[in-house]
Amino acid sequence: MRTKLNVNKNWLFYKGVADISAKEGGEQVNLPHSWNAVDGQDGGNDYFRGSCLYVKTISKAELPADNEYYLEIRGANSSADVYVNGEKLAHHDGGYSTWRVNFTDKLQDENEIAIVVDNAPNDRVYPQTADFTFYGGLYRDVNVICVPKTHFDLDYFGGEGLMVTPIVDGKNANVDVTVYVKDLQEGDEIVYTVYEKDGKELAKISGAETSAKFVLENVRLWNGRKDPYLYSLKAAIVRGGETVDEVSTRFGCRTFAIDPERGFILNGEEYPLRGVSRHQDRWGFGNALLPEHHEEDIGYIMEVGATTIRLAHYQHDQYFYDLCDENGLVIWAEIPYISRHMANGRENTISQMKELIVQNYNHASIVVWGLSNEITMSGAKDPDLLDNHHVLNDLVHEMDKTRLTTMACVSMCDMNEPYVQIPDVVSYNHYFGWYGGDTSMNGPWFDKFHETFPNKPIGVSEYGCEALNWHTSKPVQGDYTEEYQAYYHEELIKQLFTRKYLWATHVWNMFDFGADARAEGGENGQNHKGLMTFDRKYKKDAFYAYKAWLSDEPFVHLCGKRYIDRVEDVTKVTVYSNQPEVELFVNGKSLGKKQSPEHFFYFDVPNVGESEIVAVAGEWKDEGKIRKVDEMNQDYVLKEKGAILNWFDVTEVEGRFSLNDKMGDILQSFWGKLWFLKMAKKIKKALSSDGGKVMGGFEVNEGMMQMMGGFSVLRMTNLMGNMNISWTKEELLKMNKQLNRIRKPKNKKK
Repeated sequence: MRTKLNVNKNWLFYKGVADISAKEGGEQVNLPHSWNAVDGQDGGNDYFRGSCLYVKTISKAELPADNEYYLEIRGANSSADVYVNGEKLAHHDGGYSTWRVNFTDKLQDENEIAIVVDNAPNDRVYPQTADFTFYGGLYRDVNVICVPKTHFDLDYFGGEGLMVTPIVDGKNANVDVTVYVKDLQEGDEIVYTVYEKDGKELAKISGAETSAKFVLENVRLWNGRKDPYLYSLKAAIVRGGETVDEVSTRFGCRTFAIDPERGFILNGEEYPLRGVSRHQDRWGFGNALLPEHHEEDIGYIMEVGATTIRLAHYQHDQYFYDLCDENGLVIWAEIPYISRHMANGRENTISQMKELIVQNYNHASIVVWGLSNEITMSGAKDPDLLDNHHVLNDLVHEMDKTRLTTMACVSMCDMNEPYVQIPDVVSYNHYFGWYGGDTSMNGPWFDKFHETFPNKPIGVSEYGCEALNWHTSKPVQGDYTEEYQAYYHEELIKQLFTRKYLWATHVWNMFDFGADARAEGGENGQNHKGLMTFDRKYKKDAFYAYKAWLSDEPFVHLCGKRYIDRVEDVTKVTVYSNQPEVELFVNGKSLGKKQSPEHFFYFDVPNVGESEIVAVAGEWKDEGKIRKVDEMNQDYVLKEKGAILNWFDVTEVEGRFSLNDKMGDILQSFWGKLWFLKMAKKIKKALSSDGGKVMGGFEVNEGMMQMMGGFSVLRMTNLMGNMNISWTKEELLKMNKQLNRIRKPKNKKK
């Protein structure tokens, strides 16, 4: 019977080495390991991308005597070659899935296992363009699996050789089982056994067939967070009364539907999918996570009250899918077909999709397979891109007839594009209120889609804004303060959670994550849209806004506890709670009680001296303090690294425009339009290289222009650095002087 041996310990690592004979000066490491755990998170877009070598010696005497030996690699990003005793045995493209190599014929008394892993840029393996770090390494477990000649197939797309399909029929469930077997002998039997969650045997079937059918009467349903009940099934190959090999899996019985009016329906009942997206990396580890990291992440996601996770933008660790099954979280699983369509990448999208489905087929938590993410950044009309999506969509329906397909569309993709209609359901990534536009645009946009395509389920695959430890009493779009992030999510919660037709909403992101190319917010190398910090040490205020709406766990949270020094005489204090009433005390004196059906409670607090503030909701309380100061504490003010000009360096004139004003407001003025036309000459010249149709990788269309209207001029000029359009400090100051001469329309407030 099979034995699985973990071989994570004591590998020699050679950075920048692709030649297995060039082994000098290796560093001893244990797996999981990533060579970008530091340089992939510190900014500069200069993390090492190339080939690295891992070497380990395994003695045959360490392995149990058996007929077949497989090396199992559960994650090598992004391509890898396996050598055994100097001979190349396998190549694999795709950094997020399990794959195996049979090395039986090369086994000697002493065996040198060499794995060359490569995350260098290329034009055929996804992802190549995306807003996250492509950490290189053997960043998940590596095992040796020893099996008899007759065994459940280890070569079938990295799966376990066992697929279970439960179909609920009234109070019962019809369970179809399929196994994949190598070298089954005449007289061999396959014994299928179903168990209750507590291990009690429920049913058993045996025979020579590689498939079986069970009927589970009065089935207990997998019912999301309410009751994530899991059965298990074991399949065993039996010869002469002895078990030759066996595999097992857990499965859940549930029905689901996605209705264009009612949203997500689980087991016949409306079950709103309101949750988060998750990247698999962490500060100081890259994507080389340990089980305790996955457990901690799932704990925080459960605490916030989420019912769903979008596991972006690739296949995650099997252990995390297991945790999702156990905790009743509904999952969107996807491949890293992202941002930029590559003509040479079709084969890779197909192989990664096959691996995703086969390896995750038995997970009750998964309900949709994601085809792509923001793939139309350069337009949605490429015939090869469209055909690639049709191929993937058909492939998914052929491999899995129980789940639906979806994809995440970039905000600027016109809803009328044929591409949008390809999957069963669709979602959009919208950042109105952060990347241009205004928060109020979000709900109406989805209403328009719903009105235009009433039979197409629509959801929100990404929305969010960045926040670090910056603070203000006057939050504005683009300031990276915790206060603006809290305001943004308050507004989005009120708009999105009250629209029942949205089949799912996913905050971008649950945790800050590594994006080495980013230089925003004063801390380079990260995307700071998380509800929690990269190290999982701090829950931002917005975390509790979601907890107030989604969690049944009673609590009260006082916002702004990191924002102590305040200059205003009367300051706004916000409290989040899922309790019906909150009372606020300042230095022991009550400022009264407030009720809010929206779970957001606002108090005007006199700011004199130092004040102790306590928020009370029933039995629960939270406390902090504020302090009156004469001048703004500069520790709260964002000073962007490398910025030519920060917002607070801009001269503002009452009633006149400045670099800190939004483009959309400036364009409402006749003289503002003339000023913009002059500035646009520089932009037009930069755009001429791509025919004036593409800006920073995005197709310029009405949606793009609408979003740009929400940017301040200064923020837009900073972001244009990604398009190689730059201004000197002198040019920006001159531009500000020009704007200072333009009077704001009387109906426009700053």
